[in-house]
Amino acid sequence: MLLRTDRDTLLSPLATVCGVVERRHTLPILSHALLQADGETLTFTASDLDIQVESRRKSHAEQAFRLCVPARKLLDILRALPAGCELQLKQQGNQLLLLAAGSRFQLQTLPAEDFPLLAVDDDAACSLALSQGELKRKLGQILYAMADHDIRPYLNALLLQLDGESLRLIASDGIRLALQRYPLPQAQAPRQMLLPRKAALELAKLLADQDETIVLTLGARQLDCRLGDTRLRCKLVDARAPDYLRLLPDKHDCELTLPRQALLQAVQRVAVLAHAKIRQLELAVRPGQLALRCRNAEREEAEEILPADWQGEPLDASFNLQYLLDVLSHLPAEHLRFGLGAGQRGLLVTNPEDPHFLYLAMPLRG
Repeated sequence: MLLRTDRDTLLSPLATVCGVVERRHTLPILSHALLQADGETLTFTASDLDIQVESRRKSHAEQAFRLCVPARKLLDILRALPAGCELQLKQQGNQLLLLAAGSRFQLQTLPAEDFPLLAVDDDAACSLALSQGELKRKLGQILYAMADHDIRPYLNALLLQLDGESLRLIASDGIRLALQRYPLPQAQAPRQMLLPRKAALELAKLLADQDETIVLTLGARQLDCRLGDTRLRCKLVDARAPDYLRLLPDKHDCELTLPRQALLQAVQRVAVLAHAKIRQLELAVRPGQLALRCRNAEREEAEEILPADWQGEPLDASFNLQYLLDVLSHLPAEHLRFGLGAGQRGLLVTNPEDPHFLYLAMPLRG
């Protein structure tokens, strides 16, 4: 007998770590989670060799033990069991026997000593105590701008940049970037680190919509995140990001303040007739109005005209409509401010309600 407990004591920590478990793996051990009990604590740990997540719960075990269990199989079993039901875990040779609610499951285990735990990075530069809810909100407004499977590794990552009394969070795919600043109570030494895309997305999922604290420890080769009973550690991307701030335009030929929801709905409507591959959205700014147009290969066209607070020279520009849909969908603001420039200058989006956010999208070349 290893453990007597209720289903939820196992389900909650296992569900927390399972996001790291690879569905397609070359090493069988990577489909497993390390389950260990020591005294009054039960811990699940999952790893993909670059990211490691562990989650602890208080639970009294019959004896101390360590073994590797098939993570997703066990998760599916626990989810299928009645909520709150009691269960027993027993070890029979290299198998784990689970008894609960009249059900019996036998799972193949692997030796705990084979589990690939990340080595601890002792070279910690600094630690930051942040609000989980605030960090979750800020990440939710920028992570969509990261690249996926780009040949440039720094684009498949979230840039964390300490600059004076703020932490910059920057996501970019090379054509657009989204930036949020997190003000800090005291100044920190300048430095930057690249958090892998998967780790950034996993961190955002772990964060709670509450004012509980998360402690980020920035090391030379790792980022260590501690939030409650959960800990995420990951290797950093070994690359250097460009100076994104140099891309920001210092002036605009046109500035508009528009209602976010009305603009979002208008873009969604004209997008119905957008070109399937190019996804081009044409913007035509005229005194008192903004015209949105999409055309497709069948020579079909959609146009929508919105009132705009502009009385200057006409201006035309074209952008990937998905880049506009993304920023409009992820911000909760009532109004957004748009800066446009002639030529190849990008579209700069800012939030009058949040001075720490900005978004830049480069135009499509004609």
